[in-house]
Amino acid sequence: MNTGHDVVVIGGTGVDTTAYVPALPLPYADTYAVPPVIDRIGNTGSGVALGCHALGLRVKLVDLIGDDPQGRFVRAHFAEKGVDTGWALAPQGTRRSILLVGPDGRRTSLFDPRAAPGERLPRELYLDAVRAARHVHVSITDFSRHVYPDLRTGSGPRTGPERGTGSEPAAGTVPGGASVSTDLHDWDGENDHHRDFAYSSDLVFLSATALGPRRDEVMRDILARGRARAVVCTEGAEGCRVLDADGFRRFPAAPPPGPVVDSNGAGDAFVSGVLYGLLSGRSLDDSIPLGAVAGAHACTSAGTHENPIGEPDLLGRARELRREGEPARPPGT
Repeated sequence: MNTGHDVVVIGGTGVDTTAYVPALPLPYADTYAVPPVIDRIGNTGSGVALGCHALGLRVKLVDLIGDDPQGRFVRAHFAEKGVDTGWALAPQGTRRSILLVGPDGRRTSLFDPRAAPGERLPRELYLDAVRAARHVHVSITDFSRHVYPDLRTGSGPRTGPERGTGSEPAAGTVPGGASVSTDLHDWDGENDHHRDFAYSSDLVFLSATALGPRRDEVMRDILARGRARAVVCTEGAEGCRVLDADGFRRFPAAPPPGPVVDSNGAGDAFVSGVLYGLLSGRSLDDSIPLGAVAGAHACTSAGTHENPIGEPDLLGRARELRREGEPARPPGT
């Protein structure tokens, strides 16, 4: 029996300050009167950790965080939700984002990464956790790239720890090869910051937003040059494309179950749904629709990670959509 975590999330917490604006892009004006500006839990690692936790997976999140009001807000939120965490001090403060959200739910993010040269996540904060984990998700915070040497990518999610077999790998690697994922977000295929993450993970998520006509080329490059066994490129309402050894496949988006309020966090919810599917023993093709349902649900809630979908709703909505997509059967069959 595996007594470790299903998912360990490396880095990526922070606070989002959201302002709902009358239009995007926002035309210049000296002042806009807007609805209440709200601070909420934010950033990608938070979304994946909270999304997986809401789906019943055993989650641990480790990160560097400031000793400031934002850091205390983040720590209190995860404690309230019951998510296992490990924190080390970021003297420069907690990461923040200013989110401008338009009437149609689209957003523009102004991200303050609070990065410090030479910053590292202490190995004692994460090493035991990743050595017992089934899966590790690495956020693209700069210091997270230095965790990869401690992760030995394997062929898939683990079903249990491999101990006492006489064949344990060298100290500092993940026994049994826990699978590793990352989300490159709006990578343009050129920015060097993303390359370590793109080429060091088993499962790579990214958005097509900045790729343009190079989308398929970049996906092929990730699969050819790195460790990835699969690349998943999301395209918002157009769904997503998947590339693996079987070639390209397209999957539709799931229709939102209500009015679109705020698209913040939809990508992280999508990742959480896919990971839930894979760690539940489903194939990638069967897990992608679960991610689509989770992402669509996120668009109907204000805030980035305020209301992640739970397991019963995820599976129930997925069943509904499968039934709706089935061809009608002739009477008597």
